[in-house]
Order: sequence, then structure tokens, then C-alpha cells
Amino acid sequence: MRILFVAAEASPLVKVGGLADVIGSLPNALAGLGHEVRLMMPQYGAIDVNQYPLVTVRERFDVPVDGGTEPASLRRANLKRVFAYLVGNDGYFGGKQVYGGDDLNRFLFFSRAAFSIVGHLGWRPDVIHCHDWHTALLPMWLKKRRASYATVFTIHNLAYQGQFDEKYLNASGLGQDWKDLNAGAPPPPYCFLGQGITWADLVTTVSETYAKEILTPEYGEGLDHLLRYRQKDLVGIVNGIDYEEYNPEKDPYIPARFSASTIARRVGNKLALQKQFNLPQDAETPLIGMVQRLDDQKGIDILVEAIDTVLQEKAQLVIVGRGREHYEVSLTEIAGRYPEQMGLFAGFDEAVARLAYAGCDIFLMPSRYEPCGLGQMIAMHYGAVPVVRHTGGLADTVPELSPDLGKGNGFVFKEYTPEAMIGAVKRSLETYRNRKAWTRVMERLMKQDFSWQNSAKKYEAAYKRVVDFLKLLTQ
Repeated sequence: MRILFVAAEASPLVKVGGLADVIGSLPNALAGLGHEVRLMMPQYGAIDVNQYPLVTVRERFDVPVDGGTEPASLRRANLKRVFAYLVGNDGYFGGKQVYGGDDLNRFLFFSRAAFSIVGHLGWRPDVIHCHDWHTALLPMWLKKRRASYATVFTIHNLAYQGQFDEKYLNASGLGQDWKDLNAGAPPPPYCFLGQGITWADLVTTVSETYAKEILTPEYGEGLDHLLRYRQKDLVGIVNGIDYEEYNPEKDPYIPARFSASTIARRVGNKLALQKQFNLPQDAETPLIGMVQRLDDQKGIDILVEAIDTVLQEKAQLVIVGRGREHYEVSLTEIAGRYPEQMGLFAGFDEAVARLAYAGCDIFLMPSRYEPCGLGQMIAMHYGAVPVVRHTGGLADTVPELSPDLGKGNGFVFKEYTPEAMIGAVKRSLETYRNRKAWTRVMERLMKQDFSWQNSAKKYEAAYKRVVDFLKLLTQ
């Protein structure tokens, strides 16, 4: 099959969050299964054109906007097994930022440009796979114009919707699109995301449990009624990780490379991590790591309430991440009170993050909700044992360890409370004291397969489903 991915970011060209990891990895896995895959994304000023030279496909094409047109260019960057089409317009994308500022108009323009140019690529995709709210209008326009492409729309995080008000609806020229409804569909709310859910041939999200959770008012972010309307066409497929990128045997970011059969070498990373955060270097002290956005979604509110109790257990804690200012202030203050037990890196640096994965004993993810989560899978592949809340992709990838430690992947709590999180952390610390058994768990986790191969086959089946359905409709 020929598959076109349309998204706001893709690693290695530009990366802000987990979306870029998915768009950078899944197409390569699909190409490995024999499919012809290409990407389309904005040409941001942040893209390093020296590292990724661009080939001009179209110097200019006109993008219809309300009352006229605006120019765009189309260039191509070669990646591993695929290449990316880059839609250029310096007014919208010439700066260094990927997100920020007038994102509604920026991604409205990108979606209009993608819709305008997709039929003129000299290459016809069988499936157009759109991702998150930035591209959610594309399935709607394709369906309304009876374009002969199957469409898949993936929700990576339902909380980000591209919301707007009636004033924007009228000023943007989108008013008619909100009047022309899909037969039988609930009226779409004032957000881009709802249209992707309504019009795509198939809607997917990034774990099976999250696909069930978002059908409820608790997790549905105001769109649960639309998702229930599309329930028979809603599929959960857990993300994978790129084992070429995340490989502790070859990782250039860590000082001590290791595998499941040479796991004793891993202690060198633990000592280096302790040194990085100015903590006492002690191989025996249990070290808890977090690589997280400092946000309510990630459970930072219950973490702040629980930290004092956790550190009374004579454990160390290192946190890597940026986020809400009040959490950065609170965590900095707490780290100041426990200089020999806690360290905070309030920012993001790939080298520090990799060292945290490779050096911590316990990896903590106390998320309020988690569509999929990549951190827990990376941590397990690097030999850290996770402590997670039972939600979304964490529930799908981290079943509770059995009493004999022979089954399961980590320590799980269900209630979203500091007390429940403390209980799971204490269970992990008690288990850590049995070092031989703990090492066996680490070795087993490292041998598990969290690669993209299984997930790519599920996407392959999803694409076949929508392509076959489209063929039936056009016969």
C-alpha cells in the first residue's frame, strides 16, 4: 500500500514531544513491511537544512483561503526509509518554534495546503493518515469532496483539540463546514479535532485502554458523545519504540553500555546519574527516576504531596522535565530541602534523559491519564522497573508484578491519590532489597519486545480495512 502521513512534527527533522517519535518511527516500520510511505509536515525554520538538504518539488502553489489565495512551496527531505514533503510559508512556519502563537491559523493553512497539493504529487496514496488536531480538518474536506483516498485519523492526546469560538469560525471561512454535517452525526463542537473524529474512515488512538476510557465523560474531554457515535470505527493500537534509536548496547548518550546479558555494567550509569545531580554516589541506594512534562496530566500534583514520605524511605529521586512554572518552583524548593536525596533538571536535554533511563532503578509515571506513554517502555528496555498508575497505555504495557516476580512488568496503583502512589513506591522499594530477584526482573524486562513491529502490523490491518471498505463503496 501507499500511505501518506500528515502531521505537525516528525523526528529527526523536528521534535517537541512524543508525536514526533511516532511519526519518525512508525513509517519506517511500515516501510519494513513492504509499504511505500511518505510524510507531509510544515517546513519549520527550526529544521536543519544542512543536515537534511531539501529538494524543491514545487517552488510555488496557491492555497485557497477565504476570499483569495496564499502561496506555499513544497520541498522534500530524505530520511531513513521514507521521505518527507515539507510545506513552506515563512509567514506561518519560518520561525524556530513548532508550536506557539497563532497555531489555529498556522495549522489551518497547513491543512488547506495539504488538501490542495495531495492530488498533484505525481504519487497517489491509498491511505492518508492524519494525526492530532493540527490535521483533523483534512479527512473532512477529503470526504466532502469525495476524494478517492481512504482516511485514518489518530488521536494522540484528546485534551489538545484546536478549540475556537464563533468569531473565529466566521473569520476563518470555516462556517459552512460546521453547517454541512455528516448524516446522523452529532453537531461538532468548535474545535478542529471533532471533525477528524466525525469524518475519517477509521479513528485510532494510541492504546487499547485509552480507546475505552475516552468513551466516558471522565476521560472524553467533552468529545465522548462523538467518540461513542464512532465507537465501531474506533481502534486502540499501542505505540512502540524505535530500537535503533533506543538501544542501551549502542546508546552514545550513556557512559556504560549494556545488554540483558551484561546488566552488571549498568551500575556505571547509576553512579554517573548520581554524580550528574550531585547526589551521593552509592550503588546500593534505590534511585527513582522520572522523565516527564511537569503537568497535572503527568501526576505532578500528587507527586508533590507524596515526595516527603517517599524520601523518608532513604531513596533518591531525580526528575528531568519542564512544564508549569508553579511545579518547577515547588520541586526546586523540595530538592533544596533534600540535597542528598533529590535532584531536578528543569528543562529537557536528551543526554540527561537517556542517563536517567539507563541509571535509575525505578521509573515513576503517576499519570492522571496517559494515552500511551513512551517513557515506561524506554525505561523497561533500559532495565528500570516502572511504578505507574493503571490508566491508558500504562495499563496496557505494565501489568502488576506477581508475588513471585515471575510475571508482570512493574508496580501499579489505581486510585489517583498520593497515598496510592506512595503504596506502590513502597512495594517497589521493599522488592528492590532482594537484589538477585530484582536483577532477574530487570533482565526479563529488557528482553521484552516493545518495538514498532507488532504495532505496525496492526496499523497495516487497519489500513487494509479502510481500503477494502472504500473499494466496496466504489464498485
